[in-house]
Amino acid sequence: MHHLKLRALEPSVFPPDATPLRAPTGQASLGMRWRIYAPLALAAVVLADCATPGGDLPPLPPVKRGRYVLGPGDAVRIITFDAQQMSGDFTVGDSGDIAVPLLGDVHAAGLTAQQLQRKVTADLVRTGMFKQLSLVVEVAKYRPIFILGEVKSPGQYPYQPGMTVLTAVAAAGGFTYRAYEGTFSVVRTTDNKAIEGHATRQSLLQPGDVITVYERHF
Repeated sequence: MHHLKLRALEPSVFPPDATPLRAPTGQASLGMRWRIYAPLALAAVVLADCATPGGDLPPLPPVKRGRYVLGPGDAVRIITFDAQQMSGDFTVGDSGDIAVPLLGDVHAAGLTAQQLQRKVTADLVRTGMFKQLSLVVEVAKYRPIFILGEVKSPGQYPYQPGMTVLTAVAAAGGFTYRAYEGTFSVVRTTDNKAIEGHATRQSLLQPGDVITVYERHF
């Protein structure tokens, strides 16, 4: 919650064209002027000190299109045209590995699907069991996103390509009546480092993002 800092008001706070109320002696009464203009001045102080939620956070790093990097929780589909027994869906474990037949554990975290494709192909050829091998790797399922705060159904939701903060809110049942709908916090893990940034309704998400919808305080 934001803490307000109230400042003492000087006579200069009052509008220069204000008509002062006059005491019976004919002199302007500062106390009477205070009673009239203090509520307006106090409202100005409150609005100035109520910062935008998340305004102190740096901008959220943009999503890099076309270079999705695999991470724990993702599932990849390997399709081999010359050895059907090698085909299947494989989940990237907490260690970042997938278990591939004939190869065992292959590290996939930090690689794109195309990089993993080249790695698995080269590793299988090196076993000497294949003279040539045609193999494709694609993302079968993305790791989920998480949405917290002032939405009707906080929790974990499947990621879909092209998902924005607003579509994530929609998946979570929409905003509550207490929600601040302008800016949001998103925690994103990039290169094994979690970064928190502020996002807008149109900001693109990536798998694993954690979105927080703020509560309104005014």
